[in-house]
Amino acid sequence: MSSEKNSEKYLRIPPWLRVKLPTGKTFNSTAKLLADLNLNTVCQNAKCPNCWDCFSRKVATFLIMGNNCTRNCAFCNISPGKIDPLDIDEPRRVSEAVTRLGLKYVVITSVTRDDLPDGGAAHYAETINRIHADHPDCTIEVLIPDFKGNLDALKAVIAAGPDVINHNVETPPDLYGEIRPQADYKQSLELLERVKKLSSIHAKSGLMVGLGETDEQVYKVIDDLAAINCDIITIGQYMRPSKHHPAVKRYVEPAVFDEYAEYGKKLGVPHMFCAPLVRSSFNAAEAFEKL
Repeated sequence: MSSEKNSEKYLRIPPWLRVKLPTGKTFNSTAKLLADLNLNTVCQNAKCPNCWDCFSRKVATFLIMGNNCTRNCAFCNISPGKIDPLDIDEPRRVSEAVTRLGLKYVVITSVTRDDLPDGGAAHYAETINRIHADHPDCTIEVLIPDFKGNLDALKAVIAAGPDVINHNVETPPDLYGEIRPQADYKQSLELLERVKKLSSIHAKSGLMVGLGETDEQVYKVIDDLAAINCDIITIGQYMRPSKHHPAVKRYVEPAVFDEYAEYGKKLGVPHMFCAPLVRSSFNAAEAFEKL
């Protein structure tokens, strides 16, 4: 192996990515509450670096429809495996967690369920409807898969009336073959464009840097998202979940994230949320409030 490849494999984590673990009992109580309700979170399943911060503030992003995925994106810690039947009681338990955590802003995502004809859109709608019924003042954001381009599936989610529909493009299209081989960049853009054309719901998307892309490719993705009137764009640093995942190719300086944000603002994107530890669901309420 060349010295260049070795340097990529053993890049040291820079100080701005070193997370200080909070102290206190709130983290454990949040984790126990979710376990008692038999709910998954992307915070835990995807090994999000902000999990300690969010759980300590009684905030979590719910992961519905199981904890195994029908796809195998290279960057993701959620693995393919045995796909369980949909849990019809899950919407009720998510709503109960909203009550017990005292959430005013709820973020719901899922594994990708290509095994289902609608990709799980009806289950999303049931979860949204249950929260609306139990918590009419709650703001709801959903981070959805592409539903394989199924327009009726997207319409089912739109009809349930979330406040934000998020769908991440994840990385520039040139890297899809390696990083996101079962997805289609144009299909993801089309989904976001349909959200804007079919509803007044805010559209949101995000990507990671550090997977081998160039800054020029990042700017081109921002161009594409701005062109379809995306309301919120998040950009954060890719961090390798395990040695089995792609190595980090570069750690992007915080100042460069500021440049991404300024570029998007100049294109008219209402809110750019760009920083090393940004994830699509991290501080989602604050991002929404800035619109």
